[in-house]
Amino acid sequence: MTVKKNIKKKVKKTKSETKKTVTGTKKTVQEVKKSVKSVKKAKKTAGKKVRESSSRTQTMREKKIEKIKIRLQKQKERLLSDAETALMNDLPGQILFPDMGDQASAEIDRNFMLRLKGREQKLLKKIESVLEIIENGTYGQCTACGAEIGIKRLEARPVTDMCIECKTEQEEEEKLREQ
Repeated sequence: MTVKKNIKKKVKKTKSETKKTVTGTKKTVQEVKKSVKSVKKAKKTAGKKVRESSSRTQTMREKKIEKIKIRLQKQKERLLSDAETALMNDLPGQILFPDMGDQASAEIDRNFMLRLKGREQKLLKKIESVLEIIENGTYGQCTACGAEIGIKRLEARPVTDMCIECKTEQEEEEKLREQ
């Protein structure tokens, strides 16, 4: 008797969490559609800007930053496309199973997938932020100390905003706080 009650409680809790997540996801769909439009627009202007900038004399660093920008735009476009497809296909609503355990398991799997989508959404925001910074001309400067971030670090981790020294220091401080 208590096992059934526990399962029912877990299912109710999972259902309410899922409803909240689905509501947030619907808002995200609208944001994704807006972002897709802006990416398409940016893609058109980026091609023109790349041609214009390549005609000017550029340093190797500027050329590499331009390649990073193009790579980030493609990654952003892919994330938006994947998100839109996933939201349309993977969120059919609540799936009913005859067994309460199967129902709870399906809800847990569904919530896990939604958390993964949340990580992609955070990455998308970082990419959009970096693309703005590139446009402003301040890309590649450490936000902590103001030093220039090495191009190899930027190529390996294009969304970084800290040089390796400052990032290492930040991670060490976080480890100390966790203890």
